[in-house]
Amino acid sequence: MLVLRLRSALIAGLALLALGACSLQKLAVNTVAKTLSSAGGGTVFTGDDDPELVADALPFAMKLYETLLAEVPDNTELLLTTGSLFAMYANAFVQAPAGMLPDSEFERKGEMLARAKNLYLRGREYCLRALELRHPGFRKALEANQAGKALEAMSLKDVPYLFWASASWMGAFSTNPFDMELLITLSRPLALMDRAYRLEPGFNNGAIEEFYISAYGSLPTSLGGSPDKAREHFQKALQYTRGLKAGPYVALATAVDVPAQNSAEFKELLQKALAVDVNASPENRLENLLAQRKARWLLQHIGDFFLLEEAP
Repeated sequence: MLVLRLRSALIAGLALLALGACSLQKLAVNTVAKTLSSAGGGTVFTGDDDPELVADALPFAMKLYETLLAEVPDNTELLLTTGSLFAMYANAFVQAPAGMLPDSEFERKGEMLARAKNLYLRGREYCLRALELRHPGFRKALEANQAGKALEAMSLKDVPYLFWASASWMGAFSTNPFDMELLITLSRPLALMDRAYRLEPGFNNGAIEEFYISAYGSLPTSLGGSPDKAREHFQKALQYTRGLKAGPYVALATAVDVPAQNSAEFKELLQKALAVDVNASPENRLENLLAQRKARWLLQHIGDFFLLEEAP
């Protein structure tokens, strides 16, 4: 009898030890995830002055975060960081370079845009998963176009999740505006961004304002596009960034001036983008370098966008 009791106690102890080990492992992974999430949301990448170095490093970081998520799938901070990195990588290092390819490489361009779309959608999925964990039932309401009440329940702490879910969703749409599934659900990411904007208009030094420059400038009027609204958000973006970011200038030049064939303002805006001191705002150094790279390319290829202009 004593032997049986000792055996039972031993088995129970080993079980508790195993459970404790699992808990400790999960705690350790969550701790590492929190540290990495903080690094991903800081200036480790955004403050770098070597775009190629970041382009090479990001895929490893993204896969590392995905590996951690396999262990702690309910870590909302890690989901946000992973989703935002996928969106940033898709935009800066896949979609943007695709847009600079010559017409003769249309097949390569199509492949890169398809890859960018897939990366955007992966980023969107992570951000939507995080929002669902923070607000159970949100995704079901969103898919039924009944997310109004759920969105109203969200607070300031939800803004980064709303922003990156919307930005990655709209990024995917921008790679292929003829994707009917994305087109007919366009109201959903716009609703997410609208809620983020109402909660925190100045989020991330005017990031939402810059988003709206491109959105209002690029969308047709039938879908809510408005060059006048794009200009309004451009002015607000300049106020938030104090003129220290090149992105708003490039966004207005491409989204509004090209369709309007306003080459004079196009050139003026891009020159202002190139005049931004990338070291004046260290946390935005990488973003400014990439925006200026695009500005130089646009000026060099101005004849591709304006009928009566020739490249310098």
